[in-house]
Amino acid sequence: MKKGIYGKKLGMTQIFDESGLVIPVTVVEVEPCLVVRKKTVETDGYNALVVATGKVKEKHMNKPIKGQFDKTKLSYRKYLRELRLDDISGYNVGDEIKADIFEAGELVDVQGVSKGKGFQGVVKRHGQHIGPKGHGSMYHRRPGSMGPTSSPGRVFPGKKLPGHTGKDTVTVQNLEIVKVDMDKEVILIKGSVPGYKKSLLRIKETARTPVSKKAK
Repeated sequence: MKKGIYGKKLGMTQIFDESGLVIPVTVVEVEPCLVVRKKTVETDGYNALVVATGKVKEKHMNKPIKGQFDKTKLSYRKYLRELRLDDISGYNVGDEIKADIFEAGELVDVQGVSKGKGFQGVVKRHGQHIGPKGHGSMYHRRPGSMGPTSSPGRVFPGKKLPGHTGKDTVTVQNLEIVKVDMDKEVILIKGSVPGYKKSLLRIKETARTPVSKKAK
């Protein structure tokens, strides 16, 4: 990718456009991301920037992460993440990546960790139908047939069963940036994005080429 940044999801609200239509938007707080380290093809096999964001006290940091900041004498940050960029020649250790790398009207991909819902059954986890509700029915929310009893006599891999739901890395593509407010350090993104409030999001330029209305 050519550009990207990390931000914190604050929640959803709505704004009005010039014609008076309501636009649902997600508010993402984007503090300047501090460049802590540069990874190159010669040293690491690929080009990337190690960036840090989020306020944190020194007593809440572990030694390995704290050592990376002490080595470069930079201020401590809570999160330490990578941005794999095509060209990192324009960045140096100590530089800050701010929200103004994006502008209103751009399309971006937003990646986050979905809300955790704990251990769930097949109805909620996979959207399967429930059984009969009449008296005497012994089948309501169970997963259904588990396969033949004699041959092959086993449950096939991939069978949809109850289990842990949520807490997955999810990417939503082709979301439009409605507004970039540098004074408040927030980006307004049209629609909803994955993750719970105050979770960390990665915002990058879209990987898909949008199809124009004329082409359709």
